[in-house]
Amino acid sequence: MRRDSPYRTLEDTFGGRAGFTVGHSHSGFNAFRHHLLGYRTAARPTLYGEMLGPLVTARRILDSVRDGRIDVGPLDAYWHLLLARHQPALTADVRVLAFTDAAPMPAFVAAADTPESVIAKLRAAFLGAAQQPWFKALADGLLLDGFAEVSERDFAVLLEWEREAIAADYERPA
Repeated sequence: MRRDSPYRTLEDTFGGRAGFTVGHSHSGFNAFRHHLLGYRTAARPTLYGEMLGPLVTARRILDSVRDGRIDVGPLDAYWHLLLARHQPALTADVRVLAFTDAAPMPAFVAAADTPESVIAKLRAAFLGAAQQPWFKALADGLLLDGFAEVSERDFAVLLEWEREAIAADYERPA
């Protein structure tokens, strides 16, 4: 949301223009759709007068808000933090109106045929990276504290949100 916009809440933007990145993005599509699902009713199945997308990248969402093409759009919190730190002019004139439910960040994955011994070494290297002397210098700029081990189960919520939206006939934010 542009800082100079008259909107004060997400609900104020309903009827306006919103955007999304791409249909396979969690933060730029699925989480946004899941959040909006809670506002839909039988009397109001469509929340926005116009939905622009795919805008493809988080930067294009931000630029589209800043230049007025859309009133509101999803921006991953991590990208927002990185941009605010490294390119503050890009976030200085925008406001956050709402937060989606928290979900895990994308995981590092390996090809299905990667030997387990290689996966174990990669896992150990990432999990131990924060204790290495070189880590702090690299991590500060990336706003990282370290890495955590995850499983497929940790990401089940993303698929659940997608199933809920499809079951509610809300395949695309609107």
